[in-house]
Amino acid sequence: MRTWLVFLLVTILPSAVSAQQPQSAGAQDAVSPSDAAKIAEVIAFEKEMEAAVVRGDVKFLDRALSADFLFTHGDGWTAGGAPLRVDTKQTWLAYVSQQPSPYVYRELDSVQVELHGDIAITYGRYRYQPRQNSSSVNSGHLYVWFERVYAKRNGQWQHLSHRTVRGPVREEDSPKSAR
Repeated sequence: MRTWLVFLLVTILPSAVSAQQPQSAGAQDAVSPSDAAKIAEVIAFEKEMEAAVVRGDVKFLDRALSADFLFTHGDGWTAGGAPLRVDTKQTWLAYVSQQPSPYVYRELDSVQVELHGDIAITYGRYRYQPRQNSSSVNSGHLYVWFERVYAKRNGQWQHLSHRTVRGPVREEDSPKSAR
């Protein structure tokens, strides 16, 4: 009986779990050509948003962010505490518009996309370096792991929500991480 139960768990459970997996850029299963195109659109849109933040391109970001956009910074909330800050569309645009730009760079990696029709959820990490000013301590290179939500509206992707799930974390300065 015990051997039979182990056999069932080993053969049936993996196929049941894989059938429930979302379609994503990192999924093992093949995605349809239309979903692959949507995944590529979302990743390109996310990269353009990061570049716009570094450039201080408020005009682009104003179109890219939904009216009810929220940006939850810091992972304090994951342990029952408070996030570092929560920005609305207006406060995020005001922050990004500072001159000089608040960021030296923001680069995505390890991004996965989960599709739900015209809703996309991304999971990943971005590395960044805040721009230094005379009163700040050198914070060096940092990264955060995040979850983001997008919706395709009137043929264009819009960013609805960002939530940091781990970080910010200081990345040790090394030749590999130096910019």
